[in-house]
Parts: sequence; structure tokens; C-alpha cells
Amino acid sequence: MSTYKFYEQVNKNFDKAAKYTRFDKGILAQIKICNTVYHVTFPVRRDDGSIEVVEGWRVEHSHHKLPTKGGIRYSHKVDEDETMALAALMTYKCAIVDVPFGGAKGGIKISTREYSENELERITRRYTYELIKKGFIGPGVDVPAPDYGTGAREMGWILDTYRQMKDDLNAEACVTGKPIQQGGIRGRTEATGRGVYFGIREACNNKKDMDRIGLSTGIDGKTFVVQGLGNVGYHASKYMTEAGAKLVGVAEIEGSIYDENGIDLEKLMEYRKDTGSIIGFENTKELKDRDNALTAECDILIPAALESQITGDNAAEVKAKIIAEAANGPTTADAHDILKERGALILPDTYLNAGGVVVSYFEWLKDIQHVRYGRLSKRFDETSLKKILRVIENISDRDFTDAELADLARGAGEYDLVDSGLEETMITAYEQIAEVREKHNLNDLRTAAFVGAIDKIGIMYEQMGIFP
Repeated sequence: MSTYKFYEQVNKNFDKAAKYTRFDKGILAQIKICNTVYHVTFPVRRDDGSIEVVEGWRVEHSHHKLPTKGGIRYSHKVDEDETMALAALMTYKCAIVDVPFGGAKGGIKISTREYSENELERITRRYTYELIKKGFIGPGVDVPAPDYGTGAREMGWILDTYRQMKDDLNAEACVTGKPIQQGGIRGRTEATGRGVYFGIREACNNKKDMDRIGLSTGIDGKTFVVQGLGNVGYHASKYMTEAGAKLVGVAEIEGSIYDENGIDLEKLMEYRKDTGSIIGFENTKELKDRDNALTAECDILIPAALESQITGDNAAEVKAKIIAEAANGPTTADAHDILKERGALILPDTYLNAGGVVVSYFEWLKDIQHVRYGRLSKRFDETSLKKILRVIENISDRDFTDAELADLARGAGEYDLVDSGLEETMITAYEQIAEVREKHNLNDLRTAAFVGAIDKIGIMYEQMGIFP
């Protein structure tokens, strides 16, 4: 099996796109480099009284906009190369969806299964202390979020630690992905998966792209395989099936299954909760190898696990016509070329999984502004709509029932506004990427996405005038 350096893969994609931009090589070098890398080690007392030294990182890739933004990953695979790569991807991702953040990423090298909740809390709080001490966290400086191995619980611990150490009116904005009661936002949990769905929907509605790969337009009736049933994979699959797509294959850490007749997602999740495995579910066939689901028959493949899953070693066997990159960096540069040569449509991670940072931006804004979305307008909108409906009743023979009035005159709450903002962002970003692709006569969306991101960041650097 080949060895792939993640940061190197990201930079290969950058270099490929940079040729289509007009910027001086110095500006390009500044965009490409990681501005700040913080490597920290600290001791943690285990529940049995022993002391263990834990290793972590926080990387701020670009300061062209502040604060920097990026998740914190807990995994035994975390290292400096991965953290730098993910921070770089965050920079380009934010630029693609017009979120005004620089890219960052953090990670702690632990396997969460080997630690108790109390131990994880001590690790999280100590890591946060180290970030505060070096100025690597703050509402206007660097704002973490959940990632693989972390969630709302850990973000709540981070906020509480920050509050204890900083007298900051905007403290809640120092981290996103928090519990609602601590300044979180409705819709954040499903945001990345929801964004994946919106991105796939936009691609499937593009007749030119569908004609090119021999598929009809629309999601309805298309088959898909998902790798990883974590938060992103589950929610992407949920919205795909609700739109009429058929889930036919699933890959998880314990193995992979396939059923051409379709797999009931909710029943599968319940089965895995009860048994601890997806293997043996209903009429599914267990595939020989865990990664065989990646090469199973389907229209759409959604890798939603970790990086470097589709490589030069298995790309030629991938049968899906659409590769929807829900994970960060699931396809290596050489695999991308193989898939593109075969004619597959690759929806790049820098665009497709940006839903999380889009809604994180909304949460950050909410916490800076200190007001919940919809609070000022929901009742006003409902009253206005009811007045319109009453006028319709007066000039027609139609009388609305109470249930119809409640439905038709419902004002938008926080979730509605967040979901609408996410949908609009994903649609607009896809249109921009497609426009760049046509402008430069490119034959892949990844390069087009990178070109668009570099253009936006490069213009920022020119306007800032930071190059004497």
C-alpha cells in the first residue's frame, strides 16, 4: 500500500489550480503556507492515578481573515501533517463558500475509546488552557469546532474553560458546535451532512454534467453507497433517502454490507446500536473486505470517513459515476486523476463538506450579536401573513382552517433561517465553481474550486498591501 502525505496532497491540488490564476509567485507562496503551527505536550492524570503525556496541535493556516476557524479532532492518527493539511483545506473551504474566516485546525493524539468521560474532560480543559496561554483561541482570534472524535460536549468544556480564564463579553463566540443552552445554534449537528445533500442535489440537477456521465437529472431513483455512518455520513444518507435515493451499501469500521434492493437507514442504525455492528443486518450481503463498499455498484459514492480512502491502488475499481467527498481529503491526487480519466464527476471536499463551517459562521454571528435568529421577526411575519390570508378569504369564497392558517402563516424560526442560509450558500457556491470551470475550460470541479478560492484570497492579500 502506498504512503500518502495529506498536506502534500492538498498542495498538489493547490499547485494545479495556481497555474490558472494571475498572482505573483510570492503571493501564491503566502497563500499556500501554514502561518502558525503550535505543537503542545502536557501531562494528564488518569483515573487510576497514573500520569500520561498527551500530544496535541493547533495550526492556523491563513490570517488573511480573522478569526481563523477549524475543528478539533481526537484520534490516535492525529499528527502535524494531517493537522496542517486540514487547516489548509479550511482556508480554501471558507473562501469557496464566502465565509469570512481564515483556516485552522486542531487535534489531540488519543483514541477516545480508551478514556473515560472524566479523563476526556481533563484532557480537553488542559488543551484549552494551553491554547489560551499561547493566544490560539478567542472570538476574534481562532474559533474551534467539533470534528472527528469530538462533539457538543467537548465544545461546552472548551467554552467553560475559556470563560473561567477570560473576562470576555463575547466568550460564547470562542467556539462553535456548542450545546444550544451554551450559545449553540439549531441545525449545527446535521449541518455538514445537510450541506453534502444540497451539494449532491445541485450536481444532479445540472443537466450538462448528468448527460456527460450518463445519468438522468435529479436525485430520485439514484443508488448510493456511504462509507462511515458517523454524524456526517448518517445525515447525508438521511437527506438523500428522503429525496428518493436508494442506499445500497455501507462501510463501517467493523466491515461493509451491500443490498441492491436497498437498505433501511433508520433500521440499520437501530440494529447497529443494539448489536454494535452493521454485519448481519436483514438481507444484506457482507462484503469480503471493509473497503469493498468503495468499489461496489452504485451511482453515487459518499466517502464520509477519513482522508486517503480512495487511492491510486483502488481508484480504478471504483464504479460510481459521482464521487461525493463528504470527508476531508478522501481522494488522493493520483486517485483523482484516475477517476477523472474514467469520466467520473468528483464533488470536491472543499465545497461539499463546507456545510459545517457555514452554520458555524451563523453560530459565531449569533453569539457576537447576542440575539437568537428569528426572535425579532418571527411573530411579526406570522401576523403579516395572517393578514394577507384574511384578505384572500374576504375576496374569495375560500375559508382557511386553523391548521392551514398555522401552516401557511408560520414565521421562520432559528432552524428555518439557518437551513435556508445553508441551502442558499451551497447553491451559490456551486454556481460560482461551475462558472470558474467554464471560464478556464477545466474538466474537473476540484481544480475549479481551488482556482476560485485562490482568486478570492489573492485579491484580499493585494488589497491589504502587506508586501513591502
